[in-house]
Formats: sequence, C-alpha cells, structure tokens
Amino acid sequence: MTTIDVHADITYPVIVESGARRQIARFTSGADRIAIIHAPAMRDAGEELRTFFKNIKAITIEIPDAESAKSASVLEFCWDALGQDGFTRNDVIISLGGGATTDLAGFVAATWLRGIRVIHIPTTLLGMVDAAVGGKTGINTRAGKNLVGSFYSPVAVLCDTDFLRTQATDDYIGGLAEIIKAGFIRDPKILELIESDPHSARTPSWTHTEEIIARAIQVKADVVSGDLKEKLSSSVGREILNYGHTFAHAIERTENYSWRHGYAVSVGMVYVAELACAAGRLSPEIRDRHRTILQSVGLPTTYSDNKWGELFDAMKIDKKARGSLLRFVILESIAQPQIFEGPETALLFGAYQQVVKG
Repeated sequence: MTTIDVHADITYPVIVESGARRQIARFTSGADRIAIIHAPAMRDAGEELRTFFKNIKAITIEIPDAESAKSASVLEFCWDALGQDGFTRNDVIISLGGGATTDLAGFVAATWLRGIRVIHIPTTLLGMVDAAVGGKTGINTRAGKNLVGSFYSPVAVLCDTDFLRTQATDDYIGGLAEIIKAGFIRDPKILELIESDPHSARTPSWTHTEEIIARAIQVKADVVSGDLKEKLSSSVGREILNYGHTFAHAIERTENYSWRHGYAVSVGMVYVAELACAAGRLSPEIRDRHRTILQSVGLPTTYSDNKWGELFDAMKIDKKARGSLLRFVILESIAQPQIFEGPETALLFGAYQQVVKG
C-alpha cells in the first residue's frame, strides 16, 4: 500500500493499493446517508459498495458515461436525488468511476448545501492519476470543457488497482499520457521506468504499475499543495499540470469530446514540445523524446490536417488564456517547466504543421 498526503485547504490521503475501496468506512463516520454516484459500467461495483455500510442508508445515483455526465442537466438530476432523500451536511457523497464521474460528483458535493463530504474512488488509470486528485471539479458547457466548476477537496481518494484489471486497453493506455506528463514536468524516473519496458507498461499487471501511479500522484500532490487554486503569476505553479492541455482541450472541443482525454493530451504534449523547440527553448533531443516514449506505449502523436482554424479559436477560450493572450506550459528541459506567454501566430501554426506531419 502507498499513501500520499495532499496538503490543500484540508489534508487528505490518497491510498493506492489492491482492495483500497474496502477502507471506505474509515472516512464516513457521522454520516446518516451516503450517495454513491457512479457510471453505468460501475453498477455492480456500486451495489457491492452499498454492502460495506451496515447502519447507514446508502443510495446509488447512476449518471451517463464519460463526458456526457458533465452537464447542467445531470447536475440537477443529482441534486434532485439528494433532496428527495434529505441529505444534510453530515452526509457523504462517493464517486465511483472515471475522471468524468469524479469531476461531476465533486461538483455535486461542492454545491449541495454549499459543501458536503466527498470521497473519490476512481476506477480508471486516468481518474487515479489526474481527475480524482487535486480538488478540481466541474462540468462542460457548449462553450468548452470544464468552464463551470469549483476547487473542492475530497476527504480521501481510494485508488483501488483491482479496477484496472478490467479496464479496456485503449482507455488504460490513455491514462498513461498523464503519467508520462508527470515524468516530463517533475519526475524523470517515471520516463526511465516506462522506457525500460514500454510493452509491459501498457498493462496493469506490470511490475512497476503501482510505482508509476504513486509517482504521478505524488507529483500532483506536491504541486497542488503549493498552489491549490492555480493562482496565475509569472512564476510556475499549478499550471504546470496543464502541460499539453491547451492544445488537448482544443482537440477535444473540435472533436465534440469523442477523443479520449489521454490521447488528446499525448498530441498536446507533442505540440508544445514542437512549439518550445521552434522558439529555441527546448532541445530537438527532448522534443523527439516526447514522440518516442508516447508512441512506444501506443499513444497518438499526430492530428488531422485542415483543423487549424477551429483549434486556434478553441485555444483562445482556454482557462489559462488572458484576453487575447495565449499562455502555454512548455519545457526548457526535463523537469524544467516554464510559462510561454503570447507566442506569435506563425510559431503556433508552425508547431501545428509539425503535428500534422508527424
């Protein structure tokens, strides 16, 4: 078992181990009611979780799969369910599912009675290393992804690696993008482990799976503990966790959220590596290392031609943008992230051409 403490507005543990979900009762003391918000694929797991509570009323609230869950209508559906069962501030919400489920359930908890306890049980690799840790919650709108939300810390995150055994291979590989990102921005050991055996790294049975998960979570915990609410300044804080995400979110919006998040992040990292290299701030060797390691685990590194106009418009409404000024997280070397403000349009388009070319 690995336990990582996140020191945010509250201090909470992230537990990584097989069977971690069985520790849930440790964090629900004082509750009269528990709501388990889950994706459709987690219906049986949600019913199993209910059996862990002997003297507490536990209900399940099933929400749509993936990004379809993150809407105002689903948020209202969850509020109605809590209201019908009389949930009070003593009660607890548990999220059970991937990153979209934890995002939505966290926002439900943050807004119901202005805040009740939430515990995340992420069931996907992406959820474990990204969405469930750090306190970001939210929903999507027609204008873009995660534009409505809040910072709201859980009381615990239980990363039960048993769930990874049944995760679809493509989804698991998508989660590796966020782990590789953590390696580039802060922990090079992650890159070295994956590069030592990329074929085995594609499966949850790999010897180093728990280690790379824990290392990626530790990166996020360290960053979040120092900058919970992503306060923008000329220095580098929580924004480094968005490495590759400005272009990735533009892809997701352009593709109407049909792309896996991790796949978009993979292409987004290649894009900013090309951008930083073209600006003379990153070596060609590290730029090329991005493509090599991402391709080695089966992640995409190229994107469609003839989409530049849509992508550029989408990047302009990225949360890191300030007015018409685009901000990118780039690398100047491994584990040396910096903010790149207002790159010239020619540089931006040139990096896109390299992504198209592959």
